[in-house]
Amino acid sequence: MTYDGTAPGTRDLGGGLTLRKVSVGPMDNNAYLLSAGGEQLLIDAANDAATLLDLAGPAGLATVVTTHQHQDHWFALDEVVKATGAASLAHEADAGPLPVVTRTLRDGDTVTVGGHELEVIHVVGHTPGSIVLALPEPGGGRVHLFTGDSLFPGGVGNTRGVKENFASLIEDVERRLFDRFPDDTWFYPGHGKDSTLGAERPHLPEWRRRGW
Repeated sequence: MTYDGTAPGTRDLGGGLTLRKVSVGPMDNNAYLLSAGGEQLLIDAANDAATLLDLAGPAGLATVVTTHQHQDHWFALDEVVKATGAASLAHEADAGPLPVVTRTLRDGDTVTVGGHELEVIHVVGHTPGSIVLALPEPGGGRVHLFTGDSLFPGGVGNTRGVKENFASLIEDVERRLFDRFPDDTWFYPGHGKDSTLGAERPHLPEWRRRGW
């Protein structure tokens, strides 16, 4: 079945790297499992630990990365980490509210799974320590961005009417994502369906004008 950006779904990224997407919890949070070389990394242990542990299966988890501090993105984190022994990673500015963090991240750090590197990109506005993870396909193919609640199809994340936070977020998203990566870059948000930067790029001026 062709991957269409909805959950559940499985996508072969090449080079033995596989992505699986599920939606969990009452807020339909997306969780993403990357598998390569017998190692697995989970992005956002959002909710429903049983579903996430079943998704990981007997291979377990080496790492869980939390995209930001809001509880709907880490409600199952403690249970998942205890069950698997996985390392728990989050940006240093958002680590405080999380129940368990074994390594804090900064902009430009890398996280690995099965020899594949994901770059940590710090984007400020939805929360102080929100991150995007950038994963190039093996062999230099397209880039895949895991954007948490910082970028969705149709706009940036909620900044709760705080103009300074919106200005920071739209600036970071435009400069650090749209200005850097090409149109075929696929991104995976914290809720809902995926999109590409090319599909969203024409709407950037509209997002700035409306202020959300």
